[in-house]
Amino acid sequence: MSDKGKPSFYKKVSKEFPEVINAVEKLGTTLRTAGPLDEKTSHLIQLAAAAAGQSEGSVCSHTRRALQAGASPEEISHALLLLVSTIGFPQTMAAMSWSQKIMEKFMKSKK
Repeated sequence: MSDKGKPSFYKKVSKEFPEVINAVEKLGTTLRTAGPLDEKTSHLIQLAAAAAGQSEGSVCSHTRRALQAGASPEEISHALLLLVSTIGFPQTMAAMSWSQKIMEKFMKSKK
C-alpha cells in the first residue's frame, strides 16, 4: 500500500517498525477479501465503526481508503449521516468534520 496521503506519524512508525505495519496492512487486506463485500463497501463499514469509536485517525484513514476504492464524497457523507440515530448527533458531526477535511484534500489533489 502506498504512503501517499498518510499522516507523517504513520510514515515514521512504518519506517521504525516495518514488520508490524506490514502485518497490520496484510490483516486488513485479508479481512476485506474474506467475504463477498467489495472494497468500497468494506471501507464504508470500517469508517462507520471508526466514527462510532470516535477515532479521528481511523475516520481519516477510512475516508481516504474509501475514496481510493471509488466511494464518492456523497456516499461517504451519507454513510456517516446514517449514524446520527445510532451514535448521536455530536459524535456524527465530529466524524463528518474529520472526514470532510480528508475529502477536501482528496478533491484538490484530483484537480
